Amino acid sequence: MPNKSPRKFDREFKLEAVRQMLAGETVRALSDELTVLRKDLYSWRKLFRAGGAEALRPLGRPRKGDGVVTAKVKKRAREVTAGDPAAPERIAELERKVGQQQIELDCFRQALRRVREARRPNAGPGATGSTRSSKR
Repeated sequence: MPNKSPRKFDREFKLEAVRQMLAGETVRALSDELTVLRKDLYSWRKLFRAGGAEALRPLGRPRKGDGVVTAKVKKRAREVTAGDPAAPERIAELERKVGQQQIELDCFRQALRRVREARRPNAGPGATGSTRSSKR
């Protein structure tokens, strides 16, 4: 019997799945489309809502450059927030907000790309535009 190890998904894959869930796609359809367990989709959405895009990092050993940047950021955060007891909660809230804004920005970019692809190019001056008139 083959030993199946669990599939590992990168953060971008998880973010795209969460985007689609937040856009209104059903979990069952998304699960079938991506061949991912529904429980994984629900847990990714829960992680995203709790900690933003950063919370969807894959578990396990960090990549080579991640630790250096994180240590510098943590050191700077300790220096800035030394006297403020509410600072960690505020930082976490802002990180979630940035993650949500990044998701929205990515969704808008994707929608804009689709609109641009759907438009027909003009053949030149006096040619028919990409859409018909509304006959108002």
